[in-house]
Amino acid sequence: MFATPEKLASSNKANVESFLTLANTAFASAERFAALNLNTARAFLEDGMSNVKTLLSAKDMQDLMNLQTTLAQPSVEKAIAYSRSVYEIATQTQEEVSKIVESQFAEVNKNVASTLDNVAKNAPAGSDVAVAAVKSVIAAANSAYDSMSKAAKQVAEIAETNMATASSATVKAVGVKGKKAA
Repeated sequence: MFATPEKLASSNKANVESFLTLANTAFASAERFAALNLNTARAFLEDGMSNVKTLLSAKDMQDLMNLQTTLAQPSVEKAIAYSRSVYEIATQTQEEVSKIVESQFAEVNKNVASTLDNVAKNAPAGSDVAVAAVKSVIAAANSAYDSMSKAAKQVAEIAETNMATASSATVKAVGVKGKKAA
């Protein structure tokens, strides 16, 4: 009925491995964010210097306005690409963490079910009602967890669709304004 030292050691090893996987996922995500931010900062600095040089070459006010409008489009597109990359990194990290949590949740459920079965086998007569009640509570908790997990996935899908739509609309709006100004 009680866990043996081997089972405890195995369980602890699995927990440590899960923690290390979570830590590695967090570090990998932080590295990706840092690289993205550095590359973006470098690109914006280089583009900014190039844009300033281009604007300084303007001959009159109309030329300056046309150049300014022309230079805005690539900057907006790069900003949108950056936000898409941030969203992608965050989404992938969240998916990896969710997989780990779901795996741990399934393992805990399996262990609880096994323990309940052992308790039911060794329990005194009449305790089957209590065991059935605990199993019912666990089933309800699992159902609630599944519902929340499905809802969270739907929200993530909606957010991704909205992000793509907003990005596309922004690029189109800037493109239309740029053409009108020219």
